[in-house]
Amino acid sequence: MPVQIIETTNITSENKCDYCSALCCSYITQELGTLRTMAEFDTLLWQVAHKDIHVFKDDNGWYLLSMTRCEFVLPDNRCGIYETRPLICREHSFDACEKDVPINEGCQHYFTQFDELDAYCRKRFKTWDQRIEKFEAQRNN
Repeated sequence: MPVQIIETTNITSENKCDYCSALCCSYITQELGTLRTMAEFDTLLWQVAHKDIHVFKDDNGWYLLSMTRCEFVLPDNRCGIYETRPLICREHSFDACEKDVPINEGCQHYFTQFDELDAYCRKRFKTWDQRIEKFEAQRNN
């Protein structure tokens, strides 16, 4: 049986993009800050009910995450507008990126589906279901 030689490459921050599928260009986030009220979480529940919308909380607060790939990523996963790319792209660090730690790891909370966030809200707010009754009562007055 022939011996199979597997070449290993030392992946560094300088060449990391060569081994990546443009993970950092496959979503956008919007900071939501600190959420406290049932109304704020109800809006978040509405948002996560939409396809490819995720929600997470880390040490900086809550974020809305839209899983949508940048239209300028080329077939080789390089940036098609590299010279004119936005500042947020230029600020992105290769030292600590999604290739090292996926965005859903290291978060205090990460929700991809309505049911997951709804279960969290039910634990966080003991009167979660009463918000609907209260809304309907106010609506009918």
